[in-house]
Amino acid sequence: MKNQVFISFCVLTLIFSSISIVSGRNIVCYFASWTVYRPGNGLFDVSNIEPDLCTHINFAFIGLHEDGTINIIDKWESDDDGKYHGFRNLLDLRNSHPSLKVLVSMGGWNEGTKNFSKVAADPVLRKTLANNVGAFVDKWGFDGFDIDWEYPGSREGSNVTIDKDNFVALLEDLAAVLHPKGKLLTAAVAGGVERIDLGFDVPRVNEILDMINVMVYDFHGHFEPFVGHLSPLHASSLDYENGRNATMTVATGIEYWIYKGASPEKINLGIATYGRSFTLKDPNNTQLYAPNVGGGRSGPYTRQEGFLGYNEICELHSDWTYHWDDEQKVPHRTSGDQWVGYEDPASLKYKVEFAVSKNLGGMMMWAFDTDDFGGHCGDTYPLLKTLKNHLA
Repeated sequence: MKNQVFISFCVLTLIFSSISIVSGRNIVCYFASWTVYRPGNGLFDVSNIEPDLCTHINFAFIGLHEDGTINIIDKWESDDDGKYHGFRNLLDLRNSHPSLKVLVSMGGWNEGTKNFSKVAADPVLRKTLANNVGAFVDKWGFDGFDIDWEYPGSREGSNVTIDKDNFVALLEDLAAVLHPKGKLLTAAVAGGVERIDLGFDVPRVNEILDMINVMVYDFHGHFEPFVGHLSPLHASSLDYENGRNATMTVATGIEYWIYKGASPEKINLGIATYGRSFTLKDPNNTQLYAPNVGGGRSGPYTRQEGFLGYNEICELHSDWTYHWDDEQKVPHRTSGDQWVGYEDPASLKYKVEFAVSKNLGGMMMWAFDTDDFGGHCGDTYPLLKTLKNHLA
């Protein structure tokens, strides 16, 4: 009887504890599948990846049906009709880089929360999803699974009262399938204090996950009526005059996860390789909190109002006036009525130093395709290489 109890304890320990990984030097890189359709210098596919720059690559995204089955969003890109071979090409990067881990990520902003909330609320559907994910990673040979539910308890379709607990239950079911196979289970999670409180039971999430990729960006954008940087490291003096905005920083987001019970060595600090742009109401007023009349003009590659890739900024807007905010430790550029806040090597150096000071597991980057991967402004991947060089 004692032996049976001991064996059962060992099995449960295997299922519900995380897989051992090397921390302190993680660089988790997201590959966004839709970038294979971009025009000109913006077109990005697996052949553009320099795999020695990352420790982990996450394929983004597969989706979720409300019955707990997997939704292949892009058949051409992800092998279902045998053309582009996206999964296969990404996984083949391990042939020359055997220490590289390649995961598949489910969710993203466009996937929303409705199906996640429904599946997570039903014990049968949770197990259906977990079993489908287990079979999927086995079929293709992925090293693990990343869940990017944006966000439990937030946005239309969520259930504020039960999503937090159901997210944990879903993670437990996924871990019960994946961890015995030696597969990683990771998640991309919110970096804002309010969304952390609404959606994440931090100690329980921390116990289950192998890595926690904290999205400490998109704090500000043209969804607000004023100008703000998407990922300030620290608050500006103006932020303290605007209530909760003083907490909408990289430092606060990371420190709050730790304060709530996350292990620093499991946390990867998320950075964005794009900027959030604005059209100013008054071109002569370019300071933080200046009124805007909407998003900035779209770029030729990303083709999205209020959004510019770093590659678009450095290649096409290097003549815009450069500003450095020494309180927030981030840059922005202006030209006439256009304003864009973004990351550059100088700001990323401060973020890496902060991550090291907090003994974090490493960094996470969204995404390959908006770094200067083609080297049109100098060396290839200036942002990603800044992360690697300063973590070394």
